[in-house]
This record gives sequence, C-alpha cells and structure tokens, in this order.
Amino acid sequence: MLALSHYNSSASPLLPRLVNDSGGKAEVMVAVEGLLQQRNFTSVEPTTSGIIAVILSMTLGIISNIVALFILVNAYSLQRRRSKATFLLFATSLVITDFIGHAIPGALVLRLYLSGGVSPEDFDSSDGMCQFLGGSMVFFGLCPLFMGCAMAAERCLGVTKPLLHSSLVTKTRTKICLAVIWLLALSMALLPCFQLGSYTYQDPGTWCFINVLSDTEEVDVAFVVLFSGLGLTSLAVALVCNTISGVTLVLARLRRQPGSHHSAKSHDIEMVVQLVGIMVASCICWSPLLIFGLMSVIRSYTGTIGDDLSNYKTLMVMGVRLAAWNQILDPWVYILLRRTVLRKIYLITKCQAGLRGTILGRWEPTSYPSSEKNEVNQV
Repeated sequence: MLALSHYNSSASPLLPRLVNDSGGKAEVMVAVEGLLQQRNFTSVEPTTSGIIAVILSMTLGIISNIVALFILVNAYSLQRRRSKATFLLFATSLVITDFIGHAIPGALVLRLYLSGGVSPEDFDSSDGMCQFLGGSMVFFGLCPLFMGCAMAAERCLGVTKPLLHSSLVTKTRTKICLAVIWLLALSMALLPCFQLGSYTYQDPGTWCFINVLSDTEEVDVAFVVLFSGLGLTSLAVALVCNTISGVTLVLARLRRQPGSHHSAKSHDIEMVVQLVGIMVASCICWSPLLIFGLMSVIRSYTGTIGDDLSNYKTLMVMGVRLAAWNQILDPWVYILLRRTVLRKIYLITKCQAGLRGTILGRWEPTSYPSSEKNEVNQV
C-alpha cells in the first residue's frame, strides 16, 4: 500500500537577548509572539531516506506482483482441472488487486513526500486527495482479506466435500463472488461520503486514514469497529478453514495404503500450502493495524488517551507500514510455494533427514509432477 518514514523538523531561530527595561520586555513579547506564529507555519521536510524507502517499496511491490501475475496467468492458461482453475482465478484477482493497491496509494504518498507533507495544523482538514487516499487504503486493505477468506472457504469445501464442491463452484459463480467482494469493499470505502465516518491526515502528514485520534465521534467509532471487525473476522474464518483443510489432507495421507493412487490430491496440497502462506502473511501484516485502530478510536472517543497520544500515533504508523508489506509478500507466496519449488524442498528435506521407508516416505515427490499429466478434464 505505502511506506512511511519520520520527518526532520527545521531548527527554530534563537530568541533575542533579554533586557531589563519595560521597552525591552515589550520587545521580547513581540518577538516571542512572532516566533510562535513562525513556528506554527514552519513546514517539515521529509528525509531523503524516507523518500528512498517509499520508492524502493513501490518498486519491489510492483516487480513482485508482475512476476507472480505472469506465473499465475501462465498456469491458468494450462490448467484443465476445474478446482485448480477456480483457485487460480481467485489468486490472479488477488495479485491484480495487490498490484493496483500498491501502485495507486504509493504514488499518492510519494507525491505528499515530495511536496513536503501536510503540516500538523491541517491534519483535521480533508481535501480530495485525502478522501481518495483514505478510501483507497480501506478498499485495497479489505479486498485481500476478503479474497483470502473466500479462497480458504472454497478450498475447505473442495477438500472435505469434493462432490458438493464440484456441483456448487463454477467459474461463473467465482466471478460473481469476486464482484461481490469488490463491491462490499468499495461500499465500506465510500461510507464517509455519506457522513458515516471520516478520513483525515495522519502523523507525520504523508498518509490519510479513518479518523481515530482526534475529535472522534460515534460514527468514527462505528466505522473503525466495522472496518476492523470485518478484517479480523476474515482472518479468523481463513484460519479455521485452512486448519480444517490441512488436517483433512494430513489424515488422508496417513491413511493411504502403500502403492495406492494418490496423485489426485497433490494439487490440493499445493493450494492449501499457498493459502496457509497467504493467511500467515495477512495475519502478521494486518492484525496490528486493525487492533491499533480499535484501541486508538476507543480511547480517543472516551477521552482516556491523554498523554499516550504520541504513542498511539507511533503505533498507527508502525501498523500501516507493516500492512504495506502484505501486498509485497502475497506475490512471493505464489512465486516460492509452487509445486516445483515444494518438490525440491521436499527432496532436500528427505535426503537430509534420511527418512526413506518411514511414514514421510509416503509423500512421494513424484506426486507433484505426475498429477499434472494424469488430470482429467473436468471443465
């Protein structure tokens, strides 16, 4: 989404030398008043390291998503198994969403950096750029979480109830599900347009998000609770579904008789491993921002934030920085956790552990390549 950095404030001019006469006191008062006004309008300049961090983050995210998109599109064009094609359709849509969600907000943040950012006095203002940037963060934040949840639920149904899955899940319904996800996330992002919440500039003045720290109202609390609640619920559902899928596949492997046909389940293993990778990345990257947002808005609304305001500003900045990495890590799940890579990792692990003939020996590496050749056209 974006990368943030701290600012270096400009140095303040020295106060004039104090004198003892009344005229000197008046002169000092005028000087102090002028100094305060000058300080209020002194802009902060972003550090060079911060600008470099934004550029590197954008470059890495864009390149990673392009590589992953190329791999997924190529795999989708060669895939004939319907369950695998559905998964690849979800995955391709997720990578495209991550790509756009990394490029657009990142470009806006970079523009704010280069323009010197927004001064603290203007944090409460909400211009068109702030509205668009805040809405983009909400939209492109919820979409990956919703898609990860939908993919986990689809795979859980495919692993536990394959017959029901084959009758219910089709490409058309998958596309409808994707459209509903995008529409739901867009509806959430547009709530401030109907006075149901608001977007404001956040410290250090280079990004916009839901108002959680100053002059919060009931609608702001409701907006944050809805945003964080939907995000955390998606992560919880994905965790449950992926756990069920993983346990089911492990039990099926352990119960398999030696020499029996097993290639039909190899594609399920690959997809579940990738889903677990997506879920772990999403939990690590998004949970802090979702939780910090809830904590901040509740304490701000109840008036108990007090002297901890600076700490909560720091937590929010840390949370959004971490969330930005989700769109960088997601594509690497598909790049690194592919069948060929998993097969090589398995071979290396098996050779080092020396577990030939044991239970782990049932996980033959030939199951990965052979399944592609023996798959039946079910489309």
